[in-house]
Amino acid sequence: MVLMVLRKAGAAAGAAAVVAVGFTAVVVLGTYAASGTPRQASSHLALSGKTVPAEYRSTIERWGVLCAEISPPMLAAQLYQESGFDPRAKSPAKAYGMAQFLEGTWATYGTDGNGDGKRDIWDPSDAIASAATYDCALAKDVSKVPGDRQANMLAAYNAGPYAVIKNGGVPPYRETQGYVKNIQALARNFTAPAVGSSISLSRQAAGAIYYAQTKLGTDYLWGGEGLPSQNGRFDCSGLTRAAFESVGITLPRVANDQWNAGPHPSRDQLSPGDLVFFASDPEDPRSIHHVGIYVGGGYMIDAPHTGAKIRYDTIDQREYYGATRVTADGAEALPVRGDDGSITAGQGPAKS
Repeated sequence: MVLMVLRKAGAAAGAAAVVAVGFTAVVVLGTYAASGTPRQASSHLALSGKTVPAEYRSTIERWGVLCAEISPPMLAAQLYQESGFDPRAKSPAKAYGMAQFLEGTWATYGTDGNGDGKRDIWDPSDAIASAATYDCALAKDVSKVPGDRQANMLAAYNAGPYAVIKNGGVPPYRETQGYVKNIQALARNFTAPAVGSSISLSRQAAGAIYYAQTKLGTDYLWGGEGLPSQNGRFDCSGLTRAAFESVGITLPRVANDQWNAGPHPSRDQLSPGDLVFFASDPEDPRSIHHVGIYVGGGYMIDAPHTGAKIRYDTIDQREYYGATRVTADGAEALPVRGDDGSITAGQGPAKS
């Protein structure tokens, strides 16, 4: 994101300034990572199914255990917030690639992730490896700071290692505290539930369903958000956004971006109020094109298409992709993408 990539250059400079932390260790870590042999972390949180494009999943799983302070879900959350997994992403701040590195920061931390002898800022394998390498270098810089080691590392990513060391932990900067909270919340959305565990029901689910039910029979409108100027009409994601807005949770406008607003229950774990998604590619969340609100019994309320009305539909369709149990923290953490390609942090606090 624009704010974060600007921090990256400052963080690198901060690391060089803090001699007591041991910059030599950072160089060693970068060399170790460049060998293409990430070490195993003490705990390996698994990625939730279909949260990451299939072509990048194994690389994120491999490099997401480079050091104990990161995990595959956390690394995926960072990459999603930086670029939405777009390897050709460019920002107005002149940050490039999936991990949105500035060229100066890339010169220090760029890593040959696929072993082809090149460090290519546009290559997804190299970008993913470099993001993990950079995270672990920062973790090493602040390793002697007390508190949550992952939170300290994320704070160093945003504000620079010196700020974390000076403050003895996450510094009292609103932007930095928000960044740490957002990435850790997004990481939970990318984490596969433990075997035998259940995902808590949203207390706002019933209210979202009630809102959607009041719109049954309303005509579909492409781009519709229920505005008076649109005669109260909706498209699919406009309806789901308005339904959750009615209970104090702000979702992004587009179905594709609503997918990561919470953890992902399996088909047999669905509960009323879950968002259900449909995609043209069964292995790529970027291909999501439709969303509805599950009401139970295999049915959803959705705004289907031009010429139709908001109605009950079965979810058991060929392009069913998966579901999201929306949480206030998960929705708040989602990045906001501007028309100019810029990406900013979470959308702001939920209303309740």
